[in-house]
Amino acid sequence: MSIHDSYLGLAQLLGYPQEMDGLLATYANVASRLAECGLSSAADPFGAFLRSSTLAELQEDYVASFDFNPKASPYLGHHLYGDNQKRAAYMIRVKQEYGRHEFTPAQSELPDHLALLLGFLAHLARRGEESYRRQFIAELVLPGLDQMVAANPGPRQAAWQSLVATVRQLCSADCREVSTC
Repeated sequence: MSIHDSYLGLAQLLGYPQEMDGLLATYANVASRLAECGLSSAADPFGAFLRSSTLAELQEDYVASFDFNPKASPYLGHHLYGDNQKRAAYMIRVKQEYGRHEFTPAQSELPDHLALLLGFLAHLARRGEESYRRQFIAELVLPGLDQMVAANPGPRQAAWQSLVATVRQLCSADCREVSTC
């Protein structure tokens, strides 16, 4: 599994749950990739939650976790700036970067949605734009992930937050000049 696949897999896991078999396979692949990279699997609580849940339970928990708790919001701009003009400027910048790098999101989400940002990182990895990808992560992704991880939305969101911590861990490793992944 490549860094492209890792980002794509994490994007799928952080999107609204659609199909159990695909989610289970994606999680197994991502966990395996993290182990190959020497990264501990911070996502183990998510994996356990995924394996013990039905699709309906996952969907219900996803909505309860991300849609009804501002501390767990999947929008990085929200964590960085709240809901004001600075967030709007952040989203405009992110959307401009999508356009500059010929990325057309498959989802109709706001540009600062974590799953969309991960899809963009996968796109950059597929295109071999390592230097730019690392710069984008450092400037526009890690600061928001740091805030999102620090928000500590509560025990109900622990499984999903473990997945966010995994994204933070992978992005941080990828951002190093000599990446281990």
